[in-house]
Amino acid sequence: MLRFKGQHFAILGAGRSGLGAARLARLHGAEVTLFDEGDPQKMKGSLDQLQAESFEAVCGQKARDLLVKAGDFQRVIMSPGLDAGWPLPRKFTDAGVPLDGEMEFAFNLTDTPMISITGTNGKSTCTELISHILNACGLKSVPCGNHGMSLSEVVSSGNVYDVLALEVSSFQLETIKHFRTKVSLWLNFAPDHLDRYPGMDEYYAAKSRIFENVTADDVAIVRAGESVSSGAARRLTFSGYGCDADAAYSAGQFFINGERIGDASSLRLRGKHNMENVLAAMMACGVFGLTFSQMLKAIESYEPPAHRCELVRELNEREYINDSKATNLHALQACIGSMERPIVLIAGGKDKQLDYSPLRSSLNGQVRAMVCLGEIRQSLHKMFCDLVPCHEAIDMADAVRIATSISQLGDSIILSPGTSSFDMYTGYGQRGEAFRAAVNALI
Repeated sequence: MLRFKGQHFAILGAGRSGLGAARLARLHGAEVTLFDEGDPQKMKGSLDQLQAESFEAVCGQKARDLLVKAGDFQRVIMSPGLDAGWPLPRKFTDAGVPLDGEMEFAFNLTDTPMISITGTNGKSTCTELISHILNACGLKSVPCGNHGMSLSEVVSSGNVYDVLALEVSSFQLETIKHFRTKVSLWLNFAPDHLDRYPGMDEYYAAKSRIFENVTADDVAIVRAGESVSSGAARRLTFSGYGCDADAAYSAGQFFINGERIGDASSLRLRGKHNMENVLAAMMACGVFGLTFSQMLKAIESYEPPAHRCELVRELNEREYINDSKATNLHALQACIGSMERPIVLIAGGKDKQLDYSPLRSSLNGQVRAMVCLGEIRQSLHKMFCDLVPCHEAIDMADAVRIATSISQLGDSIILSPGTSSFDMYTGYGQRGEAFRAAVNALI
């Protein structure tokens, strides 16, 4: 049955989400036109793909000059990077065209069970971890949504999955109507995206919509201490920082309802924040009948995302951790606060004229020493040398050599720069690779 036969849909956004929505709408019989205000010259790859699949696209100034009359379109589907209040979407809604977000549109066209994951930090890691656990334990899954394939891509692919691991952003939640998943995860909440929202209240309201339509048959998994309402769903909690919770991590051990279920020694993930991801992922997958013992075994083979508290090597009773993606002070502070061993910290990079003084209170006696690198090495040395021993390095190999020489048995030697890499590298990825190479060269 062609559900939308004879209808004309407008898809806003010609990127990956828009293409997925266009495919899905066409699959169900709709005629489709894509609209994007971006520069056609900068969108050549996307436009070539649309042309190859015989989709009509209106871009650039033509999209900005578009006039929409009542009856021209039966529905408009918006990619998550857009705001419904922006001029292009308003052309359609002002003409009376019903608007759906891409995720909401795809959700209504599938019966596949889903685990949805939201939070300010850790969404991608947790989403990948859930999909990994499910697949390793015999349930076919894929990470999707705000991470990897869009939900429309997955639904239109024709592939059959047992459970989807769906990363959900605040942008995607802004436009939901009926969206709800069997399991909904709330990882954490912190200031972010204030270029999109007038203030923290609006950002919080958008994210908390993940629980808006849940029922008593659903499960909400929430970080202990978070005040968000989880609606009618059964609420379970987790914590890696000593809070009372249904699932907890403490001193290298995992506990469920107070009962020890295993330890973290064989996992490649590092940091209490990642142990919280493990707890949340196991609780979510447990709803689908998996045991904690088989899930912990599955996590042993999980490779964490590169450059995000990534364990590179253990050598001479020291561990070397690559957190090159920590390109701001908040990420650096989060890394320090999540570690359980004494730290020798390699920090620094491009001078972005940031105030690093708040880091003084985050050292907490856990940072044993610092190795300062890049444009800001001298200013970092001056700011922290009264608190901890500080050393300056000329390049990454020098930094790793110095950090190793001043470390002690049991230390974590961590690259967590706290700023961008463009003084010495093309990006945090190249910087992380330089750290990895220097560590692997040690003997």
